[in-house]
Amino acid sequence: MPVIKTLARAAKQMLQSPGCGCGTSIVPVRFIGASPRQVASDASFHSVSFSDTDHPRVLITGGLGQLGVGLAKLLRKRFGKNNIILSDIRKPPDNVFHSGPFIYSDILDYKNLHEIVVNNRITWLIHYSALLSAVGEANVRLARSVNITGLHNILDIAAEHGLRLFVPSTIGAFGPTSPRNSTPDLCIQRPRTIYGVSKVHAELMGEYYHYRYGLDFRCLRYPGIISADSQPGGGTTGLFLFLLFPDYAVQIFHDAVKTGKFECNLKPDTRLPMMYIDDCLRATLEILEAPTDTLSMRTYNINAMSFTPEELAQEVHKHMPELQVIYNVDAIRQGIADSWPMNFDDSNARNDWGWKHEYDLPELVTTMLNFLGADSRLASTY
Repeated sequence: MPVIKTLARAAKQMLQSPGCGCGTSIVPVRFIGASPRQVASDASFHSVSFSDTDHPRVLITGGLGQLGVGLAKLLRKRFGKNNIILSDIRKPPDNVFHSGPFIYSDILDYKNLHEIVVNNRITWLIHYSALLSAVGEANVRLARSVNITGLHNILDIAAEHGLRLFVPSTIGAFGPTSPRNSTPDLCIQRPRTIYGVSKVHAELMGEYYHYRYGLDFRCLRYPGIISADSQPGGGTTGLFLFLLFPDYAVQIFHDAVKTGKFECNLKPDTRLPMMYIDDCLRATLEILEAPTDTLSMRTYNINAMSFTPEELAQEVHKHMPELQVIYNVDAIRQGIADSWPMNFDDSNARNDWGWKHEYDLPELVTTMLNFLGADSRLASTY
């Protein structure tokens, strides 16, 4: 209970940005009447006329998070700008609005979501909408609505229209009774946050819809995702429970270039699985494109590297030997970290569809420092 209360207090101090966003049996269908909110052709400026009919038509829900924006950019390069529609309930920044199709989409509004899929002839649906961990613990009812009821809307629409559906999962889907090193695809999970519980629910429901209705469901369990564009604690590092740790693997780089000092709230030997965002986005594209007959399961672990704060600091020291690192361990955060996987076993992903990461720890550190160092007082170091 102290952990949950601490998470709740942390969440209340944050801006809430949820991003909300082979069977032969009958596909689940909801009978709907005329919608009170029709998508007018002029209102959805980005109601798209598709010219590349051989390419998938993709809708990304909860698309204003960093993973959604990054994936849209990658998919647009591959399939054409107008074939990829970002959606969210929030107003997009100008650069996102003008970079390609964007539409308002509320995953709790079944009729609106259904219209978007039909009007835009969607064939792939990427469901990033979710209320993340600490915010979810502060408002379990809302998290249950967004993460579970919203998922059910997505599943029903995807099954009804024969869509290829991708729903990400996370390190948070495991719990203290899961094997920690290395954590396999199939094992005891039993997470203790509403976010983790909802992700296990998504994994199992997607697999059920696949076998019951033939839904082409695909899912990856992301490790900690690190991005040079991230702001520490700002909620932009994907599905990792950054609020617990608090995103130390991003914080160290920002602190290094700004102050030359870093205070870590975890023990120096706390090992967690991590991945650079470019690898994460590429893995997502690869699982979406993988031939169905290569997939032996519907939910895969993916991993790139596992490191400790001490190992990360040592690698940063190679570039910035003057960096000072202080360990001020937070007992609650440490307890949570100690209950999480130390390493992901992603051998099935590597064997089935050829997953292979490109960024190890040295490449990660060099990339992060080069990106952040350009305008910093330490730029001349690089």
